[in-house]
Amino acid sequence: QVQLVESGGGLVQPGGSLRLSCAASGSIYSIHTMGWYRQATGQQRELVAVITSGAPTTYADSVKGRFTISRDNAKNTVYLQMNSLKPEDTAVYYCKLDYSDYSRREFRFWGQGTQVTVSS
Repeated sequence: QVQLVESGGGLVQPGGSLRLSCAASGSIYSIHTMGWYRQATGQQRELVAVITSGAPTTYADSVKGRFTISRDNAKNTVYLQMNSLKPEDTAVYYCKLDYSDYSRREFRFWGQGTQVTVSS
């Protein structure tokens, strides 16, 4: 059983900052990819930023230079520092985890989502 606990969403004014965190726990042997997607009302879910083991960090073009993703391997936690937020960043942000369990089976797991609202 795996759990993802997301936190850090909220309401912020344009130009402000927020930091999201996502902590994974449970029967995790190895994490392959961990990161963030978002879904605005009426839109498809889109990649924001992900960290893949052995590969460069990936960012959506719309957030490059404003958002920074980082990972604490000891805590199985990924963070998303969001600066210079814009109204168009308003969405539900979802944490995604691709991992292997101790039987080397591979799984994908999504968090429950955290709302980020950028508005004056």
